[in-house]
Amino acid sequence: MDSQGNLIQGSITEQTTQVFKNLKAVLTEAGSSLDKVVKVNIFLADMSSFAEMNEEYAKWLTHKPARSCVAVKTLPKNVDVEIECIALP
Repeated sequence: MDSQGNLIQGSITEQTTQVFKNLKAVLTEAGSSLDKVVKVNIFLADMSSFAEMNEEYAKWLTHKPARSCVAVKTLPKNVDVEIECIALP
């Protein structure tokens, strides 16, 4: 979803970009940042999208925090990717 609450329809790259924009905004509001992320969980609706998602992921998280990535049958609102993270303050 974008900052207006609109669902992003598009490629896995576009969806991943929006996820990271959202994560960055939430972390900033909480007094943290993407540089302080220590753990990431990625949920993909289609594991064949992993390489494309991973390419965009690497642009946002260059310090390589611990992460897991799993394929799921469906995600809420039928999005293709969901990412959650844990960050230090």
